[in-house]
This record gives sequence, structure tokens and C-alpha cells, in this order.
Amino acid sequence: MMELTALLRSGRFRGWLYQTAVVSVACLILISFVVTARHNLVAQGITTGFDFLQRSTGWDIPFALISYTINDPYWRVFLIGFANTIFVGTLGLIFATLFGTFIGIARVARNPLLNALGTVYVEIFRNVPLILQGLLWYAILTRLPSPRQAISIWDSIFITNRGLYIPFVAMSHGTFLFIASVFVLAGFAIALLPRLAGIGTSRSGFRRLVRTALLTAAAIAVAAVIGARDPQAGLITIPMLKGLRFEGGLRVTPEFTALFVAIVCFGSAYVAEIVRGGLLSVNRGQLEAAGALGLRPFHVYWYVRIPLALRAIVPPMGNQFVWLMKATTIGIAFGFSDLFMITSTAINQSGQTIEILFIMMSGFLLINYVISTAMNALNRSIALKGYETKGT
Repeated sequence: MMELTALLRSGRFRGWLYQTAVVSVACLILISFVVTARHNLVAQGITTGFDFLQRSTGWDIPFALISYTINDPYWRVFLIGFANTIFVGTLGLIFATLFGTFIGIARVARNPLLNALGTVYVEIFRNVPLILQGLLWYAILTRLPSPRQAISIWDSIFITNRGLYIPFVAMSHGTFLFIASVFVLAGFAIALLPRLAGIGTSRSGFRRLVRTALLTAAAIAVAAVIGARDPQAGLITIPMLKGLRFEGGLRVTPEFTALFVAIVCFGSAYVAEIVRGGLLSVNRGQLEAAGALGLRPFHVYWYVRIPLALRAIVPPMGNQFVWLMKATTIGIAFGFSDLFMITSTAINQSGQTIEILFIMMSGFLLINYVISTAMNALNRSIALKGYETKGT
């Protein structure tokens, strides 16, 4: 009895006990919801489970990185939506970061013109809702000339209301997706391996890892293109007008372009403010000390201000990346086939609402968890040791 009383007086034991009780109650509530929902669905004659993933869809997809026909099963169409979301989201994050960085630097520049242009850009694109920007770009793109009156650039790039046609490497959808996956994995290796390998504080070690990862990814990409291409088609295919449409090359659809441009413009405005805040957080005394050592303004920026600002930029940038990746769902407003649009269409066609919503939530959870994990690892690798508490 005395041992039980001493155990109950232990704060650590009571903490574990309370947490166990809360988790148990939550699990019971969740189980009751599942049982009730299943009972109601059975009473209405609605089947449950994931067997529908093997059935053919019967509907087409306008944009797919993987080859697709209307006879393919549901699991393949979800894979296409997942790949499309990652593709447009990753490109949007890369270009939003690049443009936002330059705009953020312009916002703190001493040149009045650059400062004014950066301020105008941020105030316009940050204060207009993202979905309105997407609809605006889509309306502009769909009112371009038809293929027969296409705008030609160097007789190899054509701009029409059906999309942008550009020369491209002759390769299949599967090869393209494989190459994209290789470069995504290379990016994760650059972000995560320094922490795992213990070279987070070694600049030379990190540079070697970056070079190795990028060179390996480039070599695999070149080998995949050479091995998968059709010898009769050549290495590069150029779009050619045949009848009422172009054949060959790569077609960038208006839906993809509108979503991509909207994410880049909207996201870069927020990234610019994050970069601006990080640059302003650097102590002016450190910049003056660097200048007193004889460093030129560019070298002060590159070797002193930007590395110190990164420690203030990376944490909010991770939140912004997660938010922008979720913002790809606005593509449903103008017909881009991302995971959200695939989910909506699949619900209407199959009626498996709960299962399909679970698949969509799992997909976004996986994407955003990978982004947050990579950004947290990057933040830990560049953090100044001794200023953070353990476990943060």
C-alpha cells in the first residue's frame, strides 16, 4: 500500500497516467465514430473498403506525368494526382524561393528604385488572394491565339491558348518521372544527410555532399535519357503544326502554367518578406566589422550577412513551404489534375467518400511531413551551437 501511495505521489507517474487516460478516451471515441459510420453506411447499402482501387475509372485526366488511359484502376489515378501535386508544388517552391530571395534583397537595398519596385511587387501579390491570381492567369492564357495563329519564338517555341509548346528531350512519361524522383531524392540527401553524417558544421563536408548528390543525380538522369530514348526519334523533339494542333516537343498546359505562376508570384511575395526580415536581423556592427576588414560590399553580403540571416530565415521558410504545397489545391478552380481534384472526381464517380478522403489526407500528410523534416534538419545543421535548448 505504501509503495502504491509513493507511486501516486510521483509527478512523472501521474503524467504518464493522465496521458494514457487521454489517449485511451480518444481511441474509444474514434473507434465509436468508425463503428457508427460503418453501421450507417451498411444500412444505406453503401459498401466500404479499398476494393474500389482495383476498378477502372472510366474518366480521363488532362495532365499526367505517368501514362494513363480511362481503363486504368483508381490506384493509378491517385498516383498520378500525387505525382502532379509534388511536381507543381516542388517547382513552385523552387522558383518562389529564388524570386523571393532577389525581391527580399531588393527590399533592403540602398537603391531607391530597387526598393520601390520590391515594395510594389510585395504589396500587390501578397494582398491579392491566391485563387484570384490563379483565375486571372488562367483567363489570360486561354485568350491567347489559337494554334494556327500561334506566337512563334525562334520557330521552335509556340505560345497558344492550348498551352506552351517547347522542344524537349524524347523520353517517355515513366523516364521523366524517374528522373524527377532522382533529383528529389538528391535534394533530400543534401538536406538530411549532413545531420545524420555529423557534418552539419563542416562547410567543406557539406559542399562535397552537395556536389556528390547533384553529380550522381545528373549522371543517372543522362543515363536514363540515353537508355530510354527512341533512336529513330532523335534526342530532341521539336513541336510542329499538323492540322489544328502541334505534335512533338513538350506541351505545358494552361492549367499547369496558371497554377505555377500563381504560386510563384504569391509565394515569392511572402518569401521576400521572410528574407527581408532575416537580412534586417543581422547586427549592423558585424557588417561594419566585415567592411573594416577590407571586404567589398558583395563579399560582406555573401560571406557575412546571408549566412547569419539564414538562421533567422530557415524556420519561417519551412512553414511557408508547407503552406505553399497545400495551396496547390486551388488548381481545382481551373481544372489542374492535382491530388485534390482527383479526390473530388473520384468521390463523385465511386461514392467511397471516407476511404478517398483518407487517401488524400495521407498523401498531404506524407508530403508536408517530409518538407518539415527536411527543413528542421537544415535548421539544426546551420544553428549556432549553445543558443538552442536540447530537444527543440
